[in-house]
Amino acid sequence: GAAPRQLPFAPNDGKTIISSYEALVLPKRPNKMVIIGSGAIGMEFAYFFNAFGTEVTVVEMMDRILPVEDDDVSKIALRAFTKQGITFHTGHTVKAIDKKKDGGASVTIVPMAQEKATDEKATQKLDADVVLVAVGVKGRYDGLFGPGVNVRIEKDHIWTDYKEKSEPTYQTSVPGIYAIGDIIGPPWLAHVSSEEAITCVERMKGHHTLGVDYGAIPGCTYTNPQIASIGLTERDCKAKGLQYSVGTYQLRSHGKAIAVGATEGIVKIITSKPYGEILGAHIIGEDASELIAEMGLAKRLEATAEDIISTMHAHPTMAESIHEAALGTEGRMIHQ
Repeated sequence: GAAPRQLPFAPNDGKTIISSYEALVLPKRPNKMVIIGSGAIGMEFAYFFNAFGTEVTVVEMMDRILPVEDDDVSKIALRAFTKQGITFHTGHTVKAIDKKKDGGASVTIVPMAQEKATDEKATQKLDADVVLVAVGVKGRYDGLFGPGVNVRIEKDHIWTDYKEKSEPTYQTSVPGIYAIGDIIGPPWLAHVSSEEAITCVERMKGHHTLGVDYGAIPGCTYTNPQIASIGLTERDCKAKGLQYSVGTYQLRSHGKAIAVGATEGIVKIITSKPYGEILGAHIIGEDASELIAEMGLAKRLEATAEDIISTMHAHPTMAESIHEAALGTEGRMIHQ
């Protein structure tokens, strides 16, 4: 599968500088924790430890947290988690982690714009009992192959044909050896690994299979509020020069959300112009990881906003928020 990446200047020691592996089995709750990286893994542990009373500080080199998510989702997430008591330093990088003799560490951070500056005034020092490094993962294949088996490696992952063929077999550079999942690269998600494995074995046996649609992979962050997304962000659409429409529905207007006391968040749907095909969907709020399934089906079927609008959604449900956001892409939102 995959192994957590480490900082070259501060390798994991399993006690003071840790990865997600050690974070799951800490002998006691730390009073202070610095988390480096605000992706899904970093934010899930930030939420978890903060909820148990740890003073959590998150350092992120990008100008927003959850950087792969849509910008609007990142903004709401920052507000929500700051309100919960988590401290964030976005646009910062870690220059050093100095372990203390009596335990814990001092983390030196600096703004990205001054990363190479020597001015001490630009730096900050953060004290922590534990430093959790959550800067991504890489393929774990050490010792997997015997001498003379020269499997091609690219960017810390095993190469297969999945990025080069429309119907990949997941064969490596060595005939007869196949690989799927985290070990072949992003996206590092359990449901992707499962679908790749099924596709790989079906094609080995010569059976027909539609395979994995890499343009319609749901990603979820299991915090409270939950975060889920699929397809293109608005940032992606701009970079690609696409013409698009956006419908953004605030959950504060939503009956079921009000009833369950979970009004923080949005449902955002992005559609193409002029036909209204679903390009992406982004949700932060109650049941986001469940709601995204409808948008996965919509993308798989190349559905339009009108298809969702004409589909009756039961009331009162959180799923009605999808209907409202779809209406919003056509300027027809009812509840605002």
